[in-house]
Amino acid sequence: MPSSARRPATRPARSSIPQVSWRDPRPAAIVLVAGPEDVCAERAIAGIREQLRAHDASLEVSDVRADDYTAGTLLALTSPSLFGEPRLVRVTGVEKCSDVFLSEAVSYLDMPQEGATVVLRHTGSSVRGKKLLDAVRAGTGGGIEITCPAIKRDSDRFDFAAGEFQAARRRIAPVALRALVSAFADDVTELAAACQQLIADVDGDITEQVVERYYGGRVETSAFTVADTAIAGRYGDALVSLRHALASGADPVPLVAAIASKLRTMARVAGNREPAKALAARLGLKDWQVDRARRDLTGWNEMSLGMAIHAAARADAEVKGGSRDPVFALERLVTVIATRAPFAE
Repeated sequence: MPSSARRPATRPARSSIPQVSWRDPRPAAIVLVAGPEDVCAERAIAGIREQLRAHDASLEVSDVRADDYTAGTLLALTSPSLFGEPRLVRVTGVEKCSDVFLSEAVSYLDMPQEGATVVLRHTGSSVRGKKLLDAVRAGTGGGIEITCPAIKRDSDRFDFAAGEFQAARRRIAPVALRALVSAFADDVTELAAACQQLIADVDGDITEQVVERYYGGRVETSAFTVADTAIAGRYGDALVSLRHALASGADPVPLVAAIASKLRTMARVAGNREPAKALAARLGLKDWQVDRARRDLTGWNEMSLGMAIHAAARADAEVKGGSRDPVFALERLVTVIATRAPFAE
C-alpha cells in the first residue's frame, strides 16, 4: 500500500460543484460520495441506482474496486453498448486506489461517457486519490458531491434517527426517540435498521412502549434505565435495574459509561440559566438533553454532584481492570448516586 494511504486525511479543498444531501441523492455524470459514514453512503448510492432504474429498467450496474483495478476497466464499463442502455459504475476503495485507477479516472473526467453514471466512494480515511477528488470538486466532469460526515455525538445520532422518521413521514414520541438512540448508541448501522424496522412494522405513532417492546433488552437501554433511576434517587429500583441488566449479560463498562455520561451532562448544565436552545447550541447538545439534565438536577447540589462524578471515575477505573469485583464497583456507584451520600466502607 502506498505510504500516502497511511497518512491522516487532510481537509478537503473548497468544492465548486453542487453539494447534495445523502438523503436526497441524484444521478450525475460523476458522483463523489465522500466521508466516513458508510450507512449514509450506502443509502445515497442505493438511491441513485433506484432513480436510474426507475427511469430505465435496462440499467446496467457494475462494481469496481479502485484498489484492485485492471487497466481499461472504467472505459469498458462506461462505453455505450449496442442497444445504448444506461450504465451505473460504482467504484469503492478510492481512498486506497491503485496508480492505474487514479490515472485513468482523472483522464475519464475530461471526457465522461454519455449515459453513464460513475459513483466514486471515498471514505476520507487517507489522502490517497486526492488528485482525483480535487479534479472532481473543481468541476471537471460535471459532477456532484454527496457528503457523509461521521455520526459520533449523541446529538448526531438523535438527528440521524429523527431524520429516518421524518423521511418516512412517521411520528415518534421524543421520549421514544431518545430510548431508541440510547439502545443503539454504539452502532449507527444497527440504529438505522431499527428505525426502518419500526417504520415497516408499526402502524400509527411510535411510542416509548413500542420501543421498549422491540428493543428493551438492549444493553444500552438497560444502562440508561439504571442511570435514570439512580439519578432520580430511586435506590431500590436502581439496584433492581442494575441486577436485571447484569443478569441479561450487560457489560459493566458501558453501564458505567452511561451513568458517567449523564452525570457529565448534568455538571455542564448545572447553574446555567441560559435558554435551553442557546445553551444546547453552545455545548453541542440537543434541547431535550438540556431540559432532561435540568430535571435530573432536582435535589442535587454542587457537593453531591461532585461526589457522584468522583464515584463514577473510580468505578470506571475498577470495571476496566482496577478491581477484582466489577459488580461490587457498580453497586457502590449506584448506591452513592441514588442515596447522594458517601459509601460506608
